Amino acid sequence: MRDARRIVVKVGSSLVTNEGRGLDQVAIGEWCRQLSTLVREGREVIMVSSGAIAEGMKRLGWSSRPHEIHELQAAAAVGQMGLAQMYETRLREHGLGSAQVLLTHADLADRERYLNARSTLLTLLKLGVVPVINENDTVVTDEIKFGDNDTLGALVANLVEADALIILTDQKGLYTADPRKDPAARFVHEAQAGDPTLERMAGGAGSSLGRGGMITKILAAKRAAGSGASTVIAWGREPDALLRLARGEAIGTLLVAQTQKNQARKQWMADHLQLRGAVVVDAGAAAKLLEEGKSLLPIGMTAVEGEFSRGDVIAVRDESGAEIARGLANYASSEARLLCRKPSGEFEKLLGYTAEPEMLHRDNLVLAR
Repeated sequence: MRDARRIVVKVGSSLVTNEGRGLDQVAIGEWCRQLSTLVREGREVIMVSSGAIAEGMKRLGWSSRPHEIHELQAAAAVGQMGLAQMYETRLREHGLGSAQVLLTHADLADRERYLNARSTLLTLLKLGVVPVINENDTVVTDEIKFGDNDTLGALVANLVEADALIILTDQKGLYTADPRKDPAARFVHEAQAGDPTLERMAGGAGSSLGRGGMITKILAAKRAAGSGASTVIAWGREPDALLRLARGEAIGTLLVAQTQKNQARKQWMADHLQLRGAVVVDAGAAAKLLEEGKSLLPIGMTAVEGEFSRGDVIAVRDESGAEIARGLANYASSEARLLCRKPSGEFEKLLGYTAEPEMLHRDNLVLAR
């Protein structure tokens, strides 16, 4: 974790709400203090925080988690107000701004919303603001019944190409068996993310407040590893856990990703089979891509082939028709045709709005092999 520059931190309901007794101001304040130190050190941090439903239950005077979906959604709506306010207050004490971002798994499955969410989060990080992300439990149903924020944490790590995912929980980490039932259980200090034996070690459901257990954390680490992020599962009340992890101290269970971050993303784009279309570029734009590693600007495009949407993987072809690169389109084909040979200053006049200045950003582009 010492070299991790972009970090996603996930904390569970039992920690955030002190086992359902209400938002734990001291614990949240401690995490925010540590986050502020990491930001001052030049790192980028995103917090994925559970706790809205549990806080809403407390505010509504409910002692047990309801089963009716509309009651769960109501609890989430009530609790989200306090959760966002608490993070805003505690981060502001350390000179940091915060932003509330509510996501669903569907947001990250849709190509256009995926790019929109990614652009928003990266902009917030560039501005030095800490995004506080929760699942949008107020308006969805299947995520409440089956989802968990461990998975969301992994999806966010994939989304922003994080270097590390830190899952803070109410246990020290992963054991070979449930230590509460098996005295011979051994602590797992380090393993490979995605190792199938880890899933057999992990137990079932967690507390009555949260929906996840150790198995969801193991699966989240596997998912995060797909984009090259390693995961640590650690006790959330360990003193200065985030700071010590960032400085290379061995705390909790480290699940190592076997693929480097950039390699994983570029391999995915290089192997993408369902190309929706292509753009043709002039010799100058081709040279900037191939020799300088630049983004592709519409001013260098001469033609658009096929029909594609924002977020689709498309090819970049030179004037001879050879594929020289591929990547995620920032504009749909109908818009791209209007932008060919145009400078970014004219985008708003042509489209009625302006988004990114690039057709394909270099972070979302891989050169042909």
